[in-house]
Amino acid sequence: MNEITIGQMAPDFWLPTDDEKSVSLTGLAGKTIVLYFYPKNDTPGCTSQASAFTALKSQFELANGVVIGVSKDTIASHKKFRQKYGLSHILASDNEHQVSELFGVWVEKNMYGRKYMGLERATFVIDAQGKVSHIWRKVKVTGHGEDVLKIVQKIAMAS
Repeated sequence: MNEITIGQMAPDFWLPTDDEKSVSLTGLAGKTIVLYFYPKNDTPGCTSQASAFTALKSQFELANGVVIGVSKDTIASHKKFRQKYGLSHILASDNEHQVSELFGVWVEKNMYGRKYMGLERATFVIDAQGKVSHIWRKVKVTGHGEDVLKIVQKIAMAS
């Protein structure tokens, strides 16, 4: 398993998005990227997290930030999720969990004694030069969007 650390260059990635386009690290050069991984569309925690990022989207944009939500859900599932909750930030599909593995968030989970592989809820902030500046692992959803926004705003003020 890869372990991403603060200060290292983020691995480049390419993922399809729900608007029938794609997103990549190199394609967003010069922006501060919030790359958040979440387990599954249309579940309570994931919906709260996505809704919080959508509510703060204009503030992220003012700070030169771009928010990308990543799960292994399909593009069709992302489209339904976006429409149902009015989400406005990028949703990318990591169906084969290759990018999740690059970022070390494809992990063994344990629920009711059953072990399985799945996505750890985690967020990475990648600065305009492509370096990882902040990492949150095993994210607690409440207040997380605001915490991430504060970091992105600090990065914007420092540049």
